Amino acid sequence: MGSFTFWFATQRWEWSAQVYRMHGYHPGQVAPTTELLLSHKHPDDRDLVAELITRTLAEGRPFSSRHRFLDTTGRVHSVMVIADRILDDDGVAVGTSGYYLDLTEAVAAAADTVVDEAVETIVDARAVIEQAKGVLMRMYGIDEHQAFKVLVWRSQETNIKLRRIAELIMAGLHTLPPPEPATVTAFDHLLLTCHSTGDTPAASSCE
Repeated sequence: MGSFTFWFATQRWEWSAQVYRMHGYHPGQVAPTTELLLSHKHPDDRDLVAELITRTLAEGRPFSSRHRFLDTTGRVHSVMVIADRILDDDGVAVGTSGYYLDLTEAVAAAADTVVDEAVETIVDARAVIEQAKGVLMRMYGIDEHQAFKVLVWRSQETNIKLRRIAELIMAGLHTLPPPEPATVTAFDHLLLTCHSTGDTPAASSCE
């Protein structure tokens, strides 16, 4: 995993050593630019990321995404970018800063370490951790294993126990904007019809 900063006014990117290495460069070997960034994106994801950067500049949004990029050797990396806005003294967004998480390698190593050291604690805290995993899965479009890795990463980065991280996420959900009406309507339909879908093992159950 690695960190980055993007300044809106100058459109200047700053990469940590880890992000340089993810892309196949030595730290400081090249100057990260939007053009360089997009040149590394997977062809199927390039337009999506370009549109995201345009919205980021126009609306002052964080540069957050899940996408793929190719390093200098052509190897594909699947990453999740989690970021927040940088605000000036007047509360105006002047940039965005956050983290690149390689969902297949870097976070996996951290997760394995924490699991080995705290299996019993994780089992005891299973309920709230499972809830937080479900939220991450829905918000970021990731699977259960990846969601757990993200929780472990935040636990290590903040030096806060995994269970407490999960509790804080669940406690803070009320601060998020409510879902769009269309999303609620679509979920209503799912809730009322899941028992009759042919995709479930038992047509008489939503489980």
